[in-house]
Amino acid sequence: MTADTDLPLNAVDIKAVGDLVEGVRADPGKAHTTWAAHVTWTGGFSSSRVRQFAAVPSDEPAVLGGGDNAPNPVEQLLAALGNCLAVGYAANATVAGIRINNLQVDLRGDIDLSVFLGLKDGHAGFESITATMRIDSDASAAQLDELHRKVVASLPVVTR
Repeated sequence: MTADTDLPLNAVDIKAVGDLVEGVRADPGKAHTTWAAHVTWTGGFSSSRVRQFAAVPSDEPAVLGGGDNAPNPVEQLLAALGNCLAVGYAANATVAGIRINNLQVDLRGDIDLSVFLGLKDGHAGFESITATMRIDSDASAAQLDELHRKVVASLPVVTR
């Protein structure tokens, strides 16, 4: 079987990642970055803009007073975590020389709306988040276990 050498493994530009790693090794200050988003209230709900990309609308389901025209912030946060996991798997697999044929991430989060609705005091955020990853790869179970450990240990879209 002949591999197409024009396509990078897992569609990750490993040279760009390697250059970043070397740049941070040479100057650790380059590791500290700032990311930004701009959110505009649009009457009822909002939209967000990041860098040069199109605005992403946010809404709520009808039961929460919205028009159900876009994902709500809770769903967007789950999607952000899922995308971070997918990127983490792709980048770390590429560094390890592991080809990913398919990767799917499903997330579920549990929230008690009582605090959000002002019916009780407490924490209004997620009580728990469960992520299920399904990966199709020719890598061994041991390689995939190590990949999972590295990904989970290095996720930037979580608070500790």
